[in-house]
Amino acid sequence: MEFRLAVGNGVIISAEPRINEEIRVSQVRLIGPKGEQVGVIATSVALNLAREANLDLVEVAPNAKPPVAKLIDYGKFKYNEKIKAREARRNQSTAEIKEIRFRLKIDDHDFDVKKGHVERFLSGGDKVKVTIMLRGREQSRPIGGVELLRRLADEVSELGTIESQPRQDGRNIIMVLAPKGKKVHTQSEQRRRGASARAERQARQAARLAAKKDAQNAAVEEAAADLKAIAESHAAEKTSAKKTTHHKEGSNAEDEK
Repeated sequence: MEFRLAVGNGVIISAEPRINEEIRVSQVRLIGPKGEQVGVIATSVALNLAREANLDLVEVAPNAKPPVAKLIDYGKFKYNEKIKAREARRNQSTAEIKEIRFRLKIDDHDFDVKKGHVERFLSGGDKVKVTIMLRGREQSRPIGGVELLRRLADEVSELGTIESQPRQDGRNIIMVLAPKGKKVHTQSEQRRRGASARAERQARQAARLAAKKDAQNAAVEEAAADLKAIAESHAAEKTSAKKTTHHKEGSNAEDEK
């Protein structure tokens, strides 16, 4: 979709397309809501069609002759565009260039420490500019700096490759390393792990709720069984009492005879 951009003479700069009554031309080439070509019609007629369909008339190609306008729900269109832009920003590679500086006469411990930083940057999807700073007479033998840079590149080769070969830049020797995996992959992996962790938490929570519900049901069933047993016991006691009473009444009747 094209946008107008006017400047000067007090005209307001806008990055939004003209819609509805803002469209001042007499005719437009109209596109229907499903992409169908309606043809060249009067703008007033197109506006009436938009009102009847409860849609907006949006100028999508203002520089065409006549301008092209489309019937759409502009609010929904802008919302969908924001969602698409957000997804594009989320998925785009946002690689940065980090910089690490070495001295030519660096000891093994410091070399390993700085190499660890390089590995961390490459793992995060960022490029790394590695600079060897030469002092005094070291400038007369830059080959030592090149060898140091190649040693570093070899030791981090699983994570990155040489994008810019070692070259001398004044008193320094510079090399650029690029990650083998794009940052977007790292971000996707992080999102995947986050989703997996959430799913696991939800599964554990569901299992706890199910276990709690089962325990409650078991307690209810146990209580019901206890009540049934008590009721049966009372009923048995009443039956026994009745039998005893009848037996005594029968004995008394025989004694009277």
